[in-house]
Amino acid sequence: MRIFGLIGYPLGHSFSKIFFTQKFIDEKILDAKFELFPIESIKDFSLLISNNSGIEGLAVTKPHKETVIPYLTRLDEAAAMIGAVNCIVIKNGELIGHNTDVIGFEKSLLPLLQSHHKKALVLGTGGASKGVQYVLKKNKIDFLTVSRSQSSTQGDILYEQIDEKMINDFSLIINTTPVGMTPDEEGCPDIPYQHISDKHFLYDLIYKPEETEFMKKGKAKGALVKNGHDMFLIQAEANWLYWQGIMS
Repeated sequence: MRIFGLIGYPLGHSFSKIFFTQKFIDEKILDAKFELFPIESIKDFSLLISNNSGIEGLAVTKPHKETVIPYLTRLDEAAAMIGAVNCIVIKNGELIGHNTDVIGFEKSLLPLLQSHHKKALVLGTGGASKGVQYVLKKNKIDFLTVSRSQSSTQGDILYEQIDEKMINDFSLIINTTPVGMTPDEEGCPDIPYQHISDKHFLYDLIYKPEETEFMKKGKAKGALVKNGHDMFLIQAEANWLYWQGIMS
């Protein structure tokens, strides 16, 4: 039996097992199964691989998209540039890292962009944020990253620095953090929503719940909103293509 799976912690929010189990049924793929591997510490990754010799591919989610890299044989060009991995191909003793988040994000974002969406605020600085930044750079969209504290050396600005002028200037706002994700659905990133208008586009990488507080607050101001469901579907299919050797 060929094994595919997801590593991360916790995994209670994940839709991956449902998606791939149904995919295998629909496409009559009888020799494969998809498992969840909730590992809290990335130090347990090597043991997971050695104890499951049938694993051919893994998806990677929070908090391991960056910390898994030292355990891999090599990265493709995009994953190396981004510094984050969400897809691992295991073949002939090699563990090869890819980033399909960028494929999912780009294909789900670009069709909805309007001509005035020229500058973006990227909320968060983790592995998911790095993929978003890669796509924005590729498409020549200026952006600033936002972090919670001065201790972060990666964020361009802090949340408390976001004022009315900045909100007016940055009409694309992308949440890459887990704030608002099931089960803590009441939370939302701390930005001045009172200044959001119908010119704004609020994109949340979270797909559970279907409509986050971040999205609700944007919608209440007339903004275009989108969750991460389509991004998830696109990146999951891309993972499968990598695991099958159709993409390399």
